[in-house]
Amino acid sequence: MQLFALGINHHTAPLAVREKVAFQPERLAQALCDLVRGHAAQEAAILSTCNRTELYCTAEQPAAVADWLAGYHALSADKISPYLYTFPQRDAVRHMFRVASGLDSMVLGEPQILGQMKQAARAAEEAGTLGTLLGKLFQRTFSVAKEVRSTTAIGANIISMAAAAVHLSARIFENLSEQRMLFIGAGEMVELCVTHFAARQPRRITIANRTLERAAVLAERFHGDAMRLDEVPDVLADYDIVVSCTASPLPIIGLGMVERAIRVRRHRPMVMVDLAVPRDVESEVGKLDDIFLYTIDDLAQIVEDGLESRQTAVVEAEEIIDAHVDNFLHWIESRETVPTIRALRDTAERARRHELEHARKLLARGDDPAQVLEVLSHGLTNKLLHAPTQALNQAAADERGDLAQLIARIYHLHSGE
Repeated sequence: MQLFALGINHHTAPLAVREKVAFQPERLAQALCDLVRGHAAQEAAILSTCNRTELYCTAEQPAAVADWLAGYHALSADKISPYLYTFPQRDAVRHMFRVASGLDSMVLGEPQILGQMKQAARAAEEAGTLGTLLGKLFQRTFSVAKEVRSTTAIGANIISMAAAAVHLSARIFENLSEQRMLFIGAGEMVELCVTHFAARQPRRITIANRTLERAAVLAERFHGDAMRLDEVPDVLADYDIVVSCTASPLPIIGLGMVERAIRVRRHRPMVMVDLAVPRDVESEVGKLDDIFLYTIDDLAQIVEDGLESRQTAVVEAEEIIDAHVDNFLHWIESRETVPTIRALRDTAERARRHELEHARKLLARGDDPAQVLEVLSHGLTNKLLHAPTQALNQAAADERGDLAQLIARIYHLHSGE
C-alpha cells in the first residue's frame, strides 16, 4: 500500500482545466465513498479549492486513482493527464506540509489554505475514509504549518486574494468610497473580500446569496443590504463593482445579463471579480468594452509585490519542513515493525502466564514461597533466552558472527563485563 498525493493546481493547469475537476462541497462525501468503495484507494481525502484539486491517498496503484478522477468528472484521461502530478510517499508528505504552510499558494504564505486543508480532513473523517495513516499525516501537517507560521515571517505583509481584488478595482475606480459594491455568495472568500472592501467605506454594500438568511447575517456585519440570488439580474446595473464566489457548477452571470446592465448604465465601466471555480461569470463577458473582468488567474499578476521580502522566510520554512518530513517518514517505517513487536509481546505473555500458573500450583501444594519465586524466575529466564540461544547454536558459521552482534545490540551486552 502506497501513500501518495495526486492532483492539479495553478502551477500546472489553467483555470479552464481546474474548474472541470473541482468537487462541489455537497458532493464531496459521496465522492470519497465512491473512491474507497471502488477499491481505487484504501484511505482518501480530497482538497478542492479555487487553485487546486488534490487527492491524498493510500492505494496499491496511483494510476487507478487518476483514472477514477477522470471518470468521476466524465473526462477522458488524456484530457487531464498532461496537467496531473503524482508525488510518491516522501514527496507527498513534503508537498502537504508546504501546501498547508502557504508555500505552494498563488499568494505566498496566504493563511486560508490551512483552514481549507482542515476542512478536507474533517470531510474525509466524516465520510469514513480517513484512516490511521492519513489521520496522523494531517495532524502532523497542521502542526508543521503552525510552527512555520509562528517561527518565520512567511505570513508577513500577506497579499491575499481579497486584497488583490481591492487593488485591481482601485485601478479602475480611483475612489472606491464612491462605488456601489455587490458581493455574490456568503462563504469565507466573499467574507474576506467584503472585509477588505468595507475598509474603503464604499457607498453601498449588498450581499446576494441563494439563502437570504446567510446573506443577511453577513450584510448586517457591514451595515449592508441582502438579497436573494435570483434578484441579481434585475439590479446588476446598480453596482459598479461585483465580486462573486459561489459553489455553483454553472455560471450565474451570463453575457446577456451583463449586456443589459451595461445599456442601463449607459456604458459606465463595471469591475467584475470572479473568484469561483468553476467560474461564476461567463468568460465572454470579459470581451465587453465597458467590463473589467478579473478571474483568479488574473489576480496572480499582482502577487509578486512583496515576495522578495519573504524569501528568507521561505528558506527557513523549507528547513523546518524537511526536518519534519524525515521525522514523519521514520514514524511510518516504525509502523512496519508493529506486527513483529506484537508477536514478540504475545510470546512473552504466554510464557509469563505459563510460569505463573505453575507457581500458583506449587504454592497451593504448600511449597516454600521463596523456593517458588526462585523456580518462577528461572523458568521465565529460560523461556525468554531459549529462542536467541537456540538461534546462535543452530546458526551457520557465516551467520553466527552477525547474529551474535545483533543479539549483543538487542540485549546491550558488552564483552568483558
